[in-house]
Amino acid sequence: MENNKLFTEFPPISTEKWEEVINKDLKGADYEKKLVWKTIEGFKVKPYYRAEDLENLEYLNSNPNQAPYTRGKHADNNVWDIREDIMPDTLEKMNATALEALNRGANALGLRAGKVDSQEKMEILLKGIVPEACKINFLCSKDMLQTLKYFVEFIKAHGGNPENVEGSCNFDPYEHALLKGEYKGGEAETFAEAKALIEYAKVNLPKFHVLTVNGKNIHNAGSNIVQELGFTLAAANDILAHLTDLGLAVEDIAPRMVFNFGIGSTYFMEIAKIRAARLLWSKIVEQYKPSCDCCYKVYINATTSTWNTTVFDPYVNMLRSTTETMSACIAGADSITTNPFDIAFEDPDSFSYRIGRNQQILLKEESYMDKIVDPAAGSYYIENLTDSIAQYAWQQFLSVEEKGGFAKAIAEGYVQDEVARVAQQRDMDIATRKTTILGTNQYPNLNDKGLERLKKESAYGCCCNCECKDTPIKPLRLYRGAEAFEHLRLATEKSGKRPKVFLLTYGNLAMRKARSGFSTNFFGVAGYEIIDNVGFESAEQGVKAALEAKADIVVLCSSDEEYADITEAACKGLKGKVKSIVVAGNPKEMIETFKGYGVDEFIHVKTNVLDCLTKYQKLFGIE
Repeated sequence: MENNKLFTEFPPISTEKWEEVINKDLKGADYEKKLVWKTIEGFKVKPYYRAEDLENLEYLNSNPNQAPYTRGKHADNNVWDIREDIMPDTLEKMNATALEALNRGANALGLRAGKVDSQEKMEILLKGIVPEACKINFLCSKDMLQTLKYFVEFIKAHGGNPENVEGSCNFDPYEHALLKGEYKGGEAETFAEAKALIEYAKVNLPKFHVLTVNGKNIHNAGSNIVQELGFTLAAANDILAHLTDLGLAVEDIAPRMVFNFGIGSTYFMEIAKIRAARLLWSKIVEQYKPSCDCCYKVYINATTSTWNTTVFDPYVNMLRSTTETMSACIAGADSITTNPFDIAFEDPDSFSYRIGRNQQILLKEESYMDKIVDPAAGSYYIENLTDSIAQYAWQQFLSVEEKGGFAKAIAEGYVQDEVARVAQQRDMDIATRKTTILGTNQYPNLNDKGLERLKKESAYGCCCNCECKDTPIKPLRLYRGAEAFEHLRLATEKSGKRPKVFLLTYGNLAMRKARSGFSTNFFGVAGYEIIDNVGFESAEQGVKAALEAKADIVVLCSSDEEYADITEAACKGLKGKVKSIVVAGNPKEMIETFKGYGVDEFIHVKTNVLDCLTKYQKLFGIE
């Protein structure tokens, strides 16, 4: 190969020449506006990258399992744990579901321990489960230290050795404060419990991770990637600072921590986020001058997003969680929780659990993604995304440090307000369809019925069975991006009314088809009945058909030029006989004239769809 190099007949081309050709093809259009992606995180992504863009990235000189661990902590494989978080509400059901998961491919379990208040109940929860053969992760315990004591007794009673058992506790000192508005028992008590957990596990469960930092909560409150990473690192650093102040060594704390990130559908960005997390954690831990490398090797669990799950067209949730799971495994997550696709509208069943497991099994057993260490390494694009996310997340981290740390920042509401600000922007992008949620705010299945499958109101349950009232700390609002549009459509179903939208198509074939398709999507997302047509020869013919169909809304679908031919006649025949007359498009020069004829609304790509449909719901008395 050295003597017969490929592509030697192609001379190298400089960036300047590429840019020359690109600008020529743009024909005077603005390069930045057309080709540069301005992310919601605040940084810009170029349309292409070259080798020269990697020259200043220092961490590229390291190998996998070498500081700063951007490329992961495995040198010879990319193995991760297939974790299933079990959600049934009784210990017996949790046990049965857990056994099925282990028998069908999972090797890590997330178990709710809130009802385990005796040794007998731990026996019920773990009946038939061998802790040394899988990883047990305890969630939602009211007394995590006592839960661990029951767990150790269970292991010993069944002939096991606690020193060989791996797993984790979802003990996040800040989670209760962020979700419920106050510390569970007080801030000092919370960190005293954290210290006790570490000291107990050091002696009894040396391979157990007993502290978790739940970045997924920030993710599922609508944050961007930089916020999730920056705030998660700030929380983790605060935990280190608090516990070292209480007399623990960093070597006792850092190796026992888990970062639990949410993973969204921005595929390459999520890969870069996990890689950047390892890079920045190394930078933070370095300041504590640890005596062993184990402190740098953070354990990362990735949980697929619930923020982007939907009630309508629910099987699309499988596609979303598949790309999310792929992002996590390519980035080198230590364990992955693929949420069941139906988590937004019902308690998962055997089928939806099985699909979640199998998504990971297929990525391992058929795509061999567990074989290659850091497959994204060297990608000009992903390496630059990693660097950009790391830089911006570091600035976010520093902004929290300037406020005195994470505890003070959430007490002031800084973190919550920053997340809410971005969430509001994301909501606006969904409302205007700048962001597409397939099947919900765009391309709806017109025959789908959400009420038939809706068994619960939200993807979020309160595992503590408490109600948030006036609290000293402002809670994060966990929600799903699709909720506002789903509310519209579910309200239509509940009302028993289904307004008829008649598409009066006319003239230019391409334009009328394009605008009838746009209008179908526009009104279809609210669950309205759409009556499409092949085209009318005149406005009068279309008006006659609309009235015969007993239409509530008539949408004129044609080209801007041809609207001048039909709008006046259509309005004359429809005004006072239908609830609303709409023009599909934005014929700026004629808008005031058309309003004078009787047109009520103009719908186009810049319309706030959510606001517009909310007005129509009120018009039809649908709440």
